[in-house]
Amino acid sequence: MQAGEAVLRHEERPVVKSRLGQLIFWSRWLQLPIYLGLIVVQGVYAWKFLSSLWTLLSDLTVLTETEIMLSVLALIDVVMIANLLLMVTVGGYETFVSRLRIDNHPDQPEWLDHVNASVLKVKLSMAIISISSIHLLQTFINASKLSDHTIKWQLLLHLAFLLSAAAIAYTDKLLNSTLKH
Repeated sequence: MQAGEAVLRHEERPVVKSRLGQLIFWSRWLQLPIYLGLIVVQGVYAWKFLSSLWTLLSDLTVLTETEIMLSVLALIDVVMIANLLLMVTVGGYETFVSRLRIDNHPDQPEWLDHVNASVLKVKLSMAIISISSIHLLQTFINASKLSDHTIKWQLLLHLAFLLSAAAIAYTDKLLNSTLKH
């Protein structure tokens, strides 16, 4: 191998690395259809909410207090899932794809100012616990119609969500304290 060939091969490596890096960085846009799909799912949940609300209002005169309470909890459940979808869509896009560039917009959510993967994980785990809590409340209100086996499994799942969220928050705290030192 001659000296000129060695220099040429050495110069080609940064170009290849640069193109590979650009390709990897560009690949984040492959998540765009996923986030657009979550927006469609958000529309599905809006429809589900309105449909359930209409059913509740239509049947209001024949429903018992317990049935009304269960219907309201079902509506709250839909809202909580929609909030979870919104957090994943907005926070995930902002964190992993591109900035939303909505600074100084009067409707910008306050939490978006300091969103990152770690904050998003904690917020999502808290949302999942909230959704699980609504389901657990529905279970206890409707306990007479459910088997003990079902109630125990729902309670165990809720406790697993709580432990998972605590572990995520603790890990986040450890990482942040390590980064500050």
